[in-house]
Amino acid sequence: MKKVVLSLGGSVLVPTLEGNRVAAYADVLSRISRRMHLFVVVGGGGEARRYISAAREIGLDEALADEIGILVTRLNATLLAGALGDAAVPVIAASQAEACAAAAAGKIVVMGGVTPAQTTDAVAAVLAERAGADLMVNLTSVDGIYTADPKTDPGARKLDVISADQLLGIVGNASFAAGANTVIDAVAARVVKRSGIPLLVIDGSDPAGLEDALLAGRHSGSLVTATGKKPAGLL
Repeated sequence: MKKVVLSLGGSVLVPTLEGNRVAAYADVLSRISRRMHLFVVVGGGGEARRYISAAREIGLDEALADEIGILVTRLNATLLAGALGDAAVPVIAASQAEACAAAAAGKIVVMGGVTPAQTTDAVAAVLAERAGADLMVNLTSVDGIYTADPKTDPGARKLDVISADQLLGIVGNASFAAGANTVIDAVAARVVKRSGIPLLVIDGSDPAGLEDALLAGRHSGSLVTATGKKPAGLL
């Protein structure tokens, strides 16, 4: 079976605690896991940014603010693993090495953040490299990669298939501040380039969209490959 690493944005999984999509994602991931080996790296989202903002207000440094954000990603990951039940490894992996070892159980492996100044996208990219994944999927709050920020630039165009070099050119100036929120950060983009593992960026607001993409090959997102061309049989 194919190995797929998912970077599941906290703003997608837990936009608010009251409006979370944990149960819906658990259903979808359980079905996909019957046909693919899944690793899921969960982000902190808005709740993490609230904690980080509070940390800054009381004068904490960025590294400690990052550590607090990482704790929130692990809380979100724990919610998801609990909802997955027997379909997932019950212990949240604390490193890529632990995640790879846990995969021997044949169940979905869930983890959150790992290191200050490293986004969950970067964690997922390194995990994809360590696990020898066939594909990385970034489930985010936008529907793909654009030439510029579509929220501020009306001329921004969505890119269907691009190369890893093009991706780096777009995200190369991403912020490294605690809680930074971009479609994918520069560290993750560099790891994607060196690993050669294809990256799919899709809107994660509807969990069914992930199932359509992975099991039926239907999506309206952006695909990043080493050459900028879609490999046969990938999706």
